[in-house]
Amino acid sequence: AMELEQIRTERRGPVLLVTLDRPTAMNAWTWQMSAELSRVFGAADEDDEVRAIVVTGAGRVFCAGADLGGGGETFSGASRAIGPDYAKEARSATPAHRLKTPIIAAINGSAVGAGLTMTMEWDLRVVAEDAKLGFVFNRRGIMPDADLLWLIPRMIGYGNAMDVLLTGRIFTGAEAKALGLAHRSTPRDEVLETALEMARDIAENTAPASAAITKRLMYDFLTRSDRAEASRLQSELFGWTGRQADAREGVMAFLEKRAPAWTLSKSRDLPDNLP
Repeated sequence: AMELEQIRTERRGPVLLVTLDRPTAMNAWTWQMSAELSRVFGAADEDDEVRAIVVTGAGRVFCAGADLGGGGETFSGASRAIGPDYAKEARSATPAHRLKTPIIAAINGSAVGAGLTMTMEWDLRVVAEDAKLGFVFNRRGIMPDADLLWLIPRMIGYGNAMDVLLTGRIFTGAEAKALGLAHRSTPRDEVLETALEMARDIAENTAPASAAITKRLMYDFLTRSDRAEASRLQSELFGWTGRQADAREGVMAFLEKRAPAWTLSKSRDLPDNLP
């Protein structure tokens, strides 16, 4: 158990549901929230009983962006009402895309600025069709944060990235799906259940070690320019997975028409040459 003030957690079998829990502030992002998310993600990543994580927002908003309680000094670094230790903790934590556990954003309502940016670090996104979304940084006098300028062009193409990042315009969840920023868009009241169903499917049907390797390689390969080298490494790791107990179990479970019983740990049973 850990003390949490701005998020709450709930176990639903092999799925960990995390809720941004500042509804009176429209779940506005703070360094404390970021630090608490990092703690929860890190603990879940070392727990083999947690096979997937879903993050949603309390109320009808996912996250209204950075808390603007600092007024004009909000982004200057001079005013941090929640203290500098949270910022240090959050910045030193393992980035979400480096974790072994799949993370799904259930964007149940508006998400702008930091509220949308943090979901880009996660693996899958389900969004309400009518949600208002936007990378609004340039409209607040600052440039896009985190690694958006590196990631979003790779995710949706240079032209589309220039459109949403340079203009800072608001767009809907339905458009986010069309652009490729979201993986599914649904009516608002179906977002959470859709994300939970995706998480349950991952938890029940994919081998945790294989999923961890797949996630790590996909992010690693974004930075590689040598296709032949990437292919060589992928072939080596494919061979490694093929020699493990989970490969035998996956085939036999399919042939015997039963649920698989995976034995490899996502934390302990990974190959030494995984980047």
